[in-house]
Amino acid sequence: MHLYNLTLQPPTAISQAIVGNFSGVRQQEIIVSRGTRLELLKPDSQTGKIATVLAHDIFASIRSLATFRLTGGTKDYAIVGSDSGRLVILEYDPKTNSFVKLHQETYGKSGARRIVPGQYLATDPKGRSVMVSAMEKAKLVYILNRDAAANLTISSPLEAHKSAAIIHHIVGLDVGFENPMYAALEVDYTESDQDPTGEAFNNTEKMLTFYELDLGLNHVVRKWSEPTDPRANLLVQVPGGQLASSEKFDGPSGVLVCCEDHVIYRHMDVSQHRVPIPRRKNPLEDTDRGLLIVAAVMHKMKGAFFFLLQSEEGDLYKVTIEHEDEEVRAVKIKYFDTVPVASSLCILKSGFLFVASEFGNHYLYQFQKLGDDDNEAEYSSTSYKDFGMATPNEPLPRAYFRPRPLENLLLADEMESLDPIIDSKVANLLPNSDSPQIFALCGRGPRSSLRMLRHGLDVEETVSSDLPGIPNAVWTTKIREEDPYDSYIILSFVNGTLVLSIGETIEEVQDTGFLSSAPTLAVQQIGADALLQVHPQGIRHVLADRRVNEWRVPQGKTIVCATTNKRQVVVALSSAELVYFELDLEGQLNEYQDRKAMGSTVMAMSVGEVPEGRQRTPYLAVGCEDQTVRIVSLDPESTLETISLQALTSPPSSICIADMLDASINKIHPTMFVNIGLQNGVLLRTVLDPMNGQLTDTRTRFLGTRPVRLVRVMVQKNPSILALSSRSWLNYTHQHLLHFTPLIFENLDHAWSFSAELCPEGLIGIAGSVLRIFQIPKLGMKLKGDAMPLSYTPRKLISHPVHQLFYTIESDHRVYGEDSKQKKLKQLEARGQRVDREMLDLPPETFGRAKAPAGSWASCIRIIDPVQATTVNVVHLEDNEAAFSVAVVPFAARDNELHLVVGTAKDTFLSPRTCKSGFLRTYRIIEEGRGLELLHKTETDDVPLALLAFQGRLAAGVGKALRLYDMGKKKLLRKVENKAFPSAIMTLNTQGSRLIVGDMQESVFFAVYKSPENRLLIFADDVQPRWTTAVAMVDYTTVVAGDKFGNVFVNRLAIADSTQVDDDPTGAGILHEKGLFMGAPHKTKLLCHFHIGDIVTSIHKVSLVAGGREVLLYTGLHGTIGILVPFVSKEDVDFISTLEQHMRTEHLSLVGRDHLSWRGYYVPVKAVVDGDLCEMFARLPPQKQSTIATELDRTVGEVLKKLDQLRVTASGF
Repeated sequence: MHLYNLTLQPPTAISQAIVGNFSGVRQQEIIVSRGTRLELLKPDSQTGKIATVLAHDIFASIRSLATFRLTGGTKDYAIVGSDSGRLVILEYDPKTNSFVKLHQETYGKSGARRIVPGQYLATDPKGRSVMVSAMEKAKLVYILNRDAAANLTISSPLEAHKSAAIIHHIVGLDVGFENPMYAALEVDYTESDQDPTGEAFNNTEKMLTFYELDLGLNHVVRKWSEPTDPRANLLVQVPGGQLASSEKFDGPSGVLVCCEDHVIYRHMDVSQHRVPIPRRKNPLEDTDRGLLIVAAVMHKMKGAFFFLLQSEEGDLYKVTIEHEDEEVRAVKIKYFDTVPVASSLCILKSGFLFVASEFGNHYLYQFQKLGDDDNEAEYSSTSYKDFGMATPNEPLPRAYFRPRPLENLLLADEMESLDPIIDSKVANLLPNSDSPQIFALCGRGPRSSLRMLRHGLDVEETVSSDLPGIPNAVWTTKIREEDPYDSYIILSFVNGTLVLSIGETIEEVQDTGFLSSAPTLAVQQIGADALLQVHPQGIRHVLADRRVNEWRVPQGKTIVCATTNKRQVVVALSSAELVYFELDLEGQLNEYQDRKAMGSTVMAMSVGEVPEGRQRTPYLAVGCEDQTVRIVSLDPESTLETISLQALTSPPSSICIADMLDASINKIHPTMFVNIGLQNGVLLRTVLDPMNGQLTDTRTRFLGTRPVRLVRVMVQKNPSILALSSRSWLNYTHQHLLHFTPLIFENLDHAWSFSAELCPEGLIGIAGSVLRIFQIPKLGMKLKGDAMPLSYTPRKLISHPVHQLFYTIESDHRVYGEDSKQKKLKQLEARGQRVDREMLDLPPETFGRAKAPAGSWASCIRIIDPVQATTVNVVHLEDNEAAFSVAVVPFAARDNELHLVVGTAKDTFLSPRTCKSGFLRTYRIIEEGRGLELLHKTETDDVPLALLAFQGRLAAGVGKALRLYDMGKKKLLRKVENKAFPSAIMTLNTQGSRLIVGDMQESVFFAVYKSPENRLLIFADDVQPRWTTAVAMVDYTTVVAGDKFGNVFVNRLAIADSTQVDDDPTGAGILHEKGLFMGAPHKTKLLCHFHIGDIVTSIHKVSLVAGGREVLLYTGLHGTIGILVPFVSKEDVDFISTLEQHMRTEHLSLVGRDHLSWRGYYVPVKAVVDGDLCEMFARLPPQKQSTIATELDRTVGEVLKKLDQLRVTASGF
């Protein structure tokens, strides 16, 4: 078995974000790390929308990101710390829209190791040096400078190691142009290591250490080290240094040390200032719980600066420092606003705040004001004795605030993110849909959702209005060439033509010079200020002064088909002749003297747009009833001569020639594509050679069941093609590559471009008798998600076997359930305390829920109608029970009536995993799946983590035991169990009497149930321990699984062993067989292994294309969705794996990670080809492409076609 791995949806989580002028212009951009990808985002300061300019697969794990600018420079560079053991400096080149690697400095082993630097990065604010640090011991400093040619140079590393030290955070100090300094939070563990009593561990101090890089002596010294708060977790740089122009200081320099409940200002040899972090005054709050700062950002303005710190609840605090030159007078903190908890915060100079959320969607906010004039309480260090440092080991009195809706910020844009995907299902539930939808449980806590993901582009409709009849075509046109917007909409009906003018409103007009008594075949704004209408009886040329020149068809003939551009008109007559007209310099249309007989009825024609600075376009494509397409010359020397011909499989219904940029074919100039739509719903795309008019590189694609119509449109200032069949598709260029994506919109019969003041980049379409005007907001989207909110973190998703319903279980730890909340409030009221109801009624999706002590749970069972995206029913669990597993079981004892069994546990603690008692709650499914009726609860001794319907009974993984239960009157009856599993059962799958059991730490087990003897036996296991997260059966003997380290693997049991077990009726043979390697008698063999770089949370064996072959679709925690495609032939395997080997040498990772060792992170990669790397072939320089293609005995076009075909036939993407 060989598999081809393709990512359909790259990870959407952002682990870090940095802001800077990376393209060297005034506008700032954001670079985000998505774990294994780097993306450059451009926020538009006018519209407040974020666009992705560049996305680059790194094929490595990005650990840290930092931005820096050389002194006096105008351009920012990005420094990347990864698991490659190398420090890399990247520059963004806006001309080629790519990251350029300027320097790659090797300093250690690859892999994310404790003592290899790369985990933390800190830069000197003046851009003179950078410090890269490991979690433990190692810190290196590099000096950055320019050479004579103004190129960036980097020195060899200077060591700043401290052995036996754990590093919690590092930051560069702002010291102006003094020697660069760095601050680090370090803990020395020498004594704790040697002290068995644990006394030294409790007395360990956390040190704030300053390192100075002496530029004169070229080495690093430890300048200053003092103990700080033991709960310190984050350092923030404070501005400092003198201004070059005056004697004034930018700020006091030093750092803010963020600790639990406090923020401390510290610098060498000056007094400390400590302020409390204000807390929410929630009556339910856990008073023993401290509050941490998880993200921080500093922003400098002219002559001032401020900090935004974010707590783990999501509240933002504004911190300001009052200073006189270098002396700090006071540190002040106040509540600012509440946003989702961020992994990174970025402030842009254009007045925006970018919040890269830890979970869920990312947001761009605009600053409305800076929170100076509101009446929020401000806490200052001067209000406390010795600036809050009188008793540094004791907490300051608690400060409180009341959260409120946004006041200082305004939401400008939202970036969709699926992170984290916890479980998913693939099913085709929508009416008239030919490809399945992916239903994913996403998010965490009150911001979680069920998302329905569909392949396609999102469409925004602006106008929808009914028409008097059903038109058979639509056009829009300008009146003059230089008009910015369209003036007319022309609708053609069977017996006439309707002209509408576009103004404040859209209304009918009569005096346009157009013939309204006949249908229209083509409309064109021609020359500088004239209009052209083609109708069955002739051509009308309407001049600017409303005079009309008309060309009439010869007696007994009609025009059946026409194509036009700004200077040329070609019409086909019913006698299968072509008539060609060209515009002369006076603006008159001249007919070419000869007419060309085609010999077969013309079905479709197309000419391209006239290239800039040219008189005409030299080629015409004509599609005839005899199933051919001919390329006809329009060149003055060889007018109407046939140059080339292509045979088709079905008569053509539409042709469209368009010049579009596709970097895989030509990086600089647009390529001329001839798109041919056939009557059987297939689209052919061929490349027209501009030199000799030959057709090459034909690609085919099935679009739908109706004949294809093609329209040339403009989308976001680029030429695109709209293809209409039983679905509407858009062919467009995004990030220099061609994409072909369906629109998620009603089926259109006709369409055209539409441009008006309110909708400058729109499209106009007709569906039946309804006119629709719409636009496409975001190109490059592969999957459109519709979200439906949930209450708590979703855990599992299962579907009803008959009705279109989903059952989910949700549970949140450290949160009070509804009943516990009410009990607690009653207790408080009984004690006579005033309960602040307003605080309790804050919307949880914005403000989160109050944190409760460990062991508290809130949980519910939810029935969802996925098509309507509504909750049908919710059952809240009471008494601190939490749901962990769910299954729909047809119990044979009850005539296969469907029951919902939910595995719950009471008073559960996660680490170590304990619970007071587990339960199996059995519900009868009533009201066609829309209601639940509790029959009984069965107590278990551990948490039931996996449930499955098995031969009319229930198979349950309860802790380390696998059990079969049958239905009883008062509770479920345990029939048989096997306690031989090593850690805990996570997943269950079945086929026949075989059970596949995924163990938490010990990979996958094969078990069998032998009913004559009522035995449950393990007969095969894996030779490698694996921390399994998701398992699916590929066939009866083969399983695919994902583990906690981001690997996917396929295991197979030998057919002989499988048959031997099946042929043994009682299981006696298995029982007496000798175990191998302290395990089961048989071992599975590893067939495939691949490192994805994201934790796999679910795997499905599905077909994504109607009639296509089955693939393995997996989802990852960070929002990744990918497929593993089985290769059909040995020839394909050889071809693609050789291509992959060439790509490994040609396309080197941006951060210097070896691709082979990255994909074989924990176990060498086996029998899986990395499709994402192979698809990078399209982005290689042309000479490299042809070298590789020659080595493979193919042309570049054939290689690209093969890759395209692999993707399209497997996924439809």
